[in-house]
Amino acid sequence: MLTPEQLAANLEYVHAAIAQAAERASRSAQDITLVAVSKTVPLELVRMAYNLGVTNFGENRVQDALPKIEAFHPAGVRWHMIGHLQSNKASKVVGAFAIVHSVDNAHLAQALERRAGEQDIQLPVLLQVNISGEASKEGMSPAEAPELARLIAALPHLKVEGLMTIAPLAQNPEDARPVFRQLRLLRDHLRDLIPQCEWQQLSMGMTDDYRVAIEEGATIVRIGRAIFGERLVNKAGKNNS
Repeated sequence: MLTPEQLAANLEYVHAAIAQAAERASRSAQDITLVAVSKTVPLELVRMAYNLGVTNFGENRVQDALPKIEAFHPAGVRWHMIGHLQSNKASKVVGAFAIVHSVDNAHLAQALERRAGEQDIQLPVLLQVNISGEASKEGMSPAEAPELARLIAALPHLKVEGLMTIAPLAQNPEDARPVFRQLRLLRDHLRDLIPQCEWQQLSMGMTDDYRVAIEEGATIVRIGRAIFGERLVNKAGKNNS
């Protein structure tokens, strides 16, 4: 396991890289939220990261995340559900997570709406779009996004804040640039089409390509390996970090 000094050095490096990418795009680093992807990361490391200033943590699997959230929920910490979510898990997600990045169908949206309504809260969500069209990745097609956005805009307990995507794995981060650019352009189109939603957020960019994502407009980057070190990646390659 990482020592506090190693974790601090990793975070310093990531923050510096975020700032440099933002500067290249004439943006402020303060406009970019770092989500530390803590899946498979022991709670001790999560606590350590929090003590080093990290307040946003991302989890892929509900059943793995809930024990962490129950054990560790200091003021200011926000837990992000960034993985594929089935509608039968909606009851466990609402109230535990501050935001869901991976809404990609009406059935899931309606399940989240019912649970949020029961708790009388409004849940921020992002629409997951499969820009690259890879069969191994979750998310709706860009053509499906307007219809789902209109549906959610009419739900009183869900709040669409933007879009999320996962770029294809590639050795050259530049290969991800067209994917990130297309997500930004889709966001801009939806902002004109459905102005009642805020469309502030673009959740895109992970350890291998977050610098390019920031240059293309990312407001949230989901970084795991560069912070916590290597971890196992599932067979579908959906590491989300």
